[in-house]
Amino acid sequence: MDESKTTNQPPNPVLSGSSGVLTTFASLRHRNFQLYFGGQLISNIGTWMQIIAQGWVVYQIGHSETALGLVAFASALPTLLVSPWGGVIVDRISRRTLLVLTQSGAMLLAFILAALTFTGVVQEWHIIILAAFTGIVNAFDAPARQAFVPEMVDREDIANAIALNSIMLNSARVVGPALAGLLLAAVGAAWCFALNGLSFLAVIFSLMLMKIEPHERRHHPESPLRQMQAGIQYTARNRELSGLILLSLIFSIFGISYATLLPAFVEKVLQQGAMSFGWLNTATGLGAITGAFLLAHRYSNGRRGRLLVITNIAFSLVLMAFAFNRLYPLALVLAYGLGMGFMVQFTTINTLLQTRVEDAYRGRVLGLYTLTFFGFAPFGNLMIGFMGEKLGLGVSMFIFAVIALVLGRLVLMKTPELQVLP
Repeated sequence: MDESKTTNQPPNPVLSGSSGVLTTFASLRHRNFQLYFGGQLISNIGTWMQIIAQGWVVYQIGHSETALGLVAFASALPTLLVSPWGGVIVDRISRRTLLVLTQSGAMLLAFILAALTFTGVVQEWHIIILAAFTGIVNAFDAPARQAFVPEMVDREDIANAIALNSIMLNSARVVGPALAGLLLAAVGAAWCFALNGLSFLAVIFSLMLMKIEPHERRHHPESPLRQMQAGIQYTARNRELSGLILLSLIFSIFGISYATLLPAFVEKVLQQGAMSFGWLNTATGLGAITGAFLLAHRYSNGRRGRLLVITNIAFSLVLMAFAFNRLYPLALVLAYGLGMGFMVQFTTINTLLQTRVEDAYRGRVLGLYTLTFFGFAPFGNLMIGFMGEKLGLGVSMFIFAVIALVLGRLVLMKTPELQVLP
């Protein structure tokens, strides 16, 4: 059997409608996706708890914006080196097996960080090293998760599943930071790391309970290196795919890198503490959920290209306003807008990639997408961290917002076909 095909499951009659709310949640009629959605929701709540607590711990150790950039750089740099190979592996072995392995590895790393923090010996270099290993895990996990979607749902539900996956991720982004803020104030960061480790059990068990067609071992006459080169050449020949990958690259380096400075921005500029830091991230998550709901409800059908144009402009303008804002209530509103712009942009790019790539190249193309999303992001994180210390936090965010706007517009003008994609 072809591993790209889902097990023939009877649809859930409650979710098999074709309009309104039923359409919004269409992909949840598939049992495998129900399991995946629930397990990933729990796991990602834990992940966001760790992200928030880790940034706060790093900044409290040395009060250095550069250190924040270094941690982000360390977590993403391995992805730059490994992601293309990760895409090759995704196209060669069972994606479910690979996901169980990556989730188990991430769980172990979370428990190590918890132990170091509980014992009071955690230092910046510990966090940097663990972040680097987490980056290696993500280089295999991210393309595997994205390529796994067509194995859980029918082809007509792929776009909806991607949007619902975004809702799930950002629901976690709402709950996780809020819980992290409470736990940081009440019991400390170590519990955030420990609970994150436990949360990986949910997604591991959900994967094991799925009914997936057995993976068919195939003979691959080409070497992994040749397979990787073929995937790059396939993407480069396709103007739509290469344009989408380039937009993701620009947005990853210059658009979302502002988040690296948020712990310092909250303390120095907004003059708030850990709880406020958690709520700011929660506001971003609420905005992202709003954007994902709009996409899941097929708001963007027939005009995804136009959405790319709108969000490319809107996100950058909101980030410019955020950079020079000093009022915490207004910062929450702007963070909501940033979350919505981020989600619409990346979910639209992901959907367009998934619906245009050939199944034989899916893992490798999504590996390149992961490369842009995670692998090149450390350079933006490192640059904005350095600039934050030298030029100021607001100025650095503003400069990056301008660069993201200009480069994004150039790509869209040079690839006009992207602007009219359905």
